[in-house]
Amino acid sequence: MGGMVIEHVAFQHPAPAAAAEWYAKHLGLHVARASDGAAQARFLADSAGHTVLEIYNNAAAPMPDYPAQSPLVLHVAFLSDDLDADSARLQAAGASVVEAPAPTPSGDTLAMLRDPWGIPLQLVRRASPLLA
Repeated sequence: MGGMVIEHVAFQHPAPAAAAEWYAKHLGLHVARASDGAAQARFLADSAGHTVLEIYNNAAAPMPDYPAQSPLVLHVAFLSDDLDADSARLQAAGASVVEAPAPTPSGDTLAMLRDPWGIPLQLVRRASPLLA
């Protein structure tokens, strides 16, 4: 059997329509597909056209308490060439800092923020790409 390809990753979000606008404006994602039904599902594609993130608000499932949850449970990571500048820009747009940019033993640099709704967003500068 051949390897499967991930089509998208999805999670409950307290305000998917508003978050989709915020993610587009401040993270460079774009809405690839939208549903204005009760769940307000938004499929957000990255600028490389490789990754799709679905955010929705489905009343059939509980909403996680993202602000109280450790960002190690769930976070969305974005590549950044300048973590300090991107962190400051996102803070000015309503994000909050969990951890300031710091190097890791492997030579990567990581920062952790939360979007205005509490979803953890990680900024990453890799010493070498995850995938070649």
